[in-house]
Amino acid sequence: MSPLRIAMWSGPRNISTAMMRAWENRPDCAVSDEPLYAAYLAMTGADHPGRDEVIAAGETDWRKVADALLGPVPGGRPVWYQKHMSHHLLPGMDRGWIHGLHNVFLVRDPAEVVASYLRSRATVEPADIGLLQQGELFDELAEASGRAPTVIDAGDFLAAPEAHLRALCAELGLAFTERMLHWPAGPRDSDGVWAPHWYEAVWRSTGFEAPAPKAVALDARGQAVAEACRPVYERLRAHRMRP
Repeated sequence: MSPLRIAMWSGPRNISTAMMRAWENRPDCAVSDEPLYAAYLAMTGADHPGRDEVIAAGETDWRKVADALLGPVPGGRPVWYQKHMSHHLLPGMDRGWIHGLHNVFLVRDPAEVVASYLRSRATVEPADIGLLQQGELFDELAEASGRAPTVIDAGDFLAAPEAHLRALCAELGLAFTERMLHWPAGPRDSDGVWAPHWYEAVWRSTGFEAPAPKAVALDARGQAVAEACRPVYERLRAHRMRP
């Protein structure tokens, strides 16, 4: 049988790395952490933490990345979970290869994303948090397939992770395993070299944790960025999984 290639399209400061942990804890699944990141940095010149290290460690030719993601699965596993940041898809990158993957969209309220992003970065623009690019890709895939791709809302997911994972596994034709709900703390060999800059909370985690309710406080610029992305978030959220 052909391997199942799952592409989870997210933005930064979502639960994307915890989701990768869940899939990596399956014995039948290989994972890849943001394979287009080096190409994105090389093409944009963006000044991200660990930029030079990321570029040195990764593949900067997006075409080679795409070919690899459609090629042999690491370790010969039957399932390959690919964690993608949607803003890594830049103008001029052909997206035809993406249609060969099983695509899922992971979204989060943009005000929460912006607030979290600004705890690690000095500034933020709408294009930085991935929702606008998620909307474009969602529309392209929906038009090509005639149906809306699967969408998972991070807030809903954290309120019922097992129900969502069971529903997603059923959709993918996979058996759910409770191993997806818990994992050992600490770093993984599969983590990108940027992990020390971004993954502190995930390294401490051993499972999905329901966030404590708290008000999100943004300045005028942060609020403007969140509101610029909100229409896309609400449109995609309308298609969210409801297990």
